[in-house]
Amino acid sequence: MADDTTGDVIRRRAIVHGRVQGVGFRFSTEGEADRLGAAGFVRNRADGTVEVEVEGAPSVVDEMLAWLREGPLGAEVTSVEISDEPPVGEAEFRTVH
Repeated sequence: MADDTTGDVIRRRAIVHGRVQGVGFRFSTEGEADRLGAAGFVRNRADGTVEVEVEGAPSVVDEMLAWLREGPLGAEVTSVEISDEPPVGEAEFRTVH
């Protein structure tokens, strides 16, 4: 992954609303992030949403955010709240339990 001082790495937080728990959302998100080469994490939240932080090249982050707006088969995404976060230099994507 590029050094974040070059401006080539960005990080975004996404809160995904809808039917997104109990449908393999975290597992599928980790698979998609691995496929794209994104870093960060995914976790379920107590309010029924899924939180994702994704870090990488802008094109990778944009592609991951576009995927989150659809989600995996079986999910019903109704909205995604996105906010900017400072890059932290993560090298992999993980599921937080």
